[in-house]
Amino acid sequence: MAYLNPGSGNNRRIVRRRRKLKKRAYFIIIPLILLLTIGGFVTYLYVKAESALSDSHVDDGREKSDLRDEIVDPKFDNVSILLMGVDSNEARREKDASQLTDTLILATLNKDSKSIKLLTIPRDSYVYVPEVDRTTKITHAHAYGGPSATVDTVENLLDVPVDYWVKINFDAFIEVVDALNGVEVEVPYEIVESNSKDVRDAIHLYPGEQLLDGEQALALARTRKYDNDIERGKRQQEIMKAAMKKATSLSSILKIDNMIDAVGSNMKTNMTFSEMKSFISYGLGGDGVDMDFYTLDGYDYQPAGTYYYQLDEGDLAEKSNILRKQLGLEDTAGRENDSTTQNTQGVEQ
Repeated sequence: MAYLNPGSGNNRRIVRRRRKLKKRAYFIIIPLILLLTIGGFVTYLYVKAESALSDSHVDDGREKSDLRDEIVDPKFDNVSILLMGVDSNEARREKDASQLTDTLILATLNKDSKSIKLLTIPRDSYVYVPEVDRTTKITHAHAYGGPSATVDTVENLLDVPVDYWVKINFDAFIEVVDALNGVEVEVPYEIVESNSKDVRDAIHLYPGEQLLDGEQALALARTRKYDNDIERGKRQQEIMKAAMKKATSLSSILKIDNMIDAVGSNMKTNMTFSEMKSFISYGLGGDGVDMDFYTLDGYDYQPAGTYYYQLDEGDLAEKSNILRKQLGLEDTAGRENDSTTQNTQGVEQ
């Protein structure tokens, strides 16, 4: 039998060829394994999100806003979403079934520009609540009739259609921030606040930019005893920006699983999972989403010793038109808005 000489030229060429084949195999197999791993993870997240978010869906029997001529489809149309942060958690729900909205933000999304405009409505805004046919704080609308009453109140106030609504509680906020391993925000001054379980002075923050966990971020978002509702709205916007920025970063990809758990168990919405998927396109732009934040201007108003935030009608009309333009609707310049009247008749004391 003839043996090949390992040092011969033929054998060296065979060894080199084998090494090349191995390298090529690595170049093919490793990316394939990564692709399958990522694909499996994405599939897992999709299935989990579909299950969790579908469970959050509430059929409110509302096909479209009364301010819309036709039913909208978020795949093709500009739409609006009312975000409601409810002053509630498991402990509070056991004490009181009625829930106030601690945060109200109307978001309008434009498909062509891939932009979002968000308007914060101060919780003490003095408005007309159709559900009870009286003027009172907008935060009370939810206690009177849930999301539907709040939606009707916001539409009456702004003359802007509300296509969808999303309601989340304290627990969702805390768990999402914790799932992100905290958010970096500026604390404007020393703050001593209760935590989400109403433990007095449980949260103590000092001024400066810092990493806050969920409980700390909630305390910063809710406090207003050091300034006012407008400044609180601005803090909530800054926390939202910080959370969205971190949630969409590459470093947070592996945290999506926990965020789905946090949101799914603490959220209710009239959006179906199919409709939710339509909003993914807003996060796929190369330069990110163009987001603008607004707040309604106004002043302190205290009829019969009860504090309200009286909205400025000129600013209200201006902000209304900004949102209507974002949705591709006509301006409503010169309209009279009775929802901000200072008539004290029917005011809830």
